[in-house]
Amino acid sequence: MTPPGRAGIVKRSLVIAGHSTSVSLEEPFWAALREMAAARGMSVAQAVAAIDEERGGRNLSSAIRVAVLAYVRDAARG
Repeated sequence: MTPPGRAGIVKRSLVIAGHSTSVSLEEPFWAALREMAAARGMSVAQAVAAIDEERGGRNLSSAIRVAVLAYVRDAARG
C-alpha cells in the first residue's frame, strides 16, 4: 500500500551543473515543468538547473514546485 501523501510521486534522475541528482515530484508537476521548460526554449534539465541556481537553501523538489506554481499563475494571468 502507498503511504498517504506519496501517491503519484515519480523520481527522475537529472544532470545539473555536471552532477547527477534525483528529484521526486508528483506527475502533474513533471508535466507542468516540461511545459514550462518548452515555453522557455529549454530542456527540463536546463530549467531545473536555473531553478537550482536561485533556490537558496530550499529543497530542490520544493523549489521546483514553487517555480512551476509561479509559471502556472503567470500563464493564467495573461
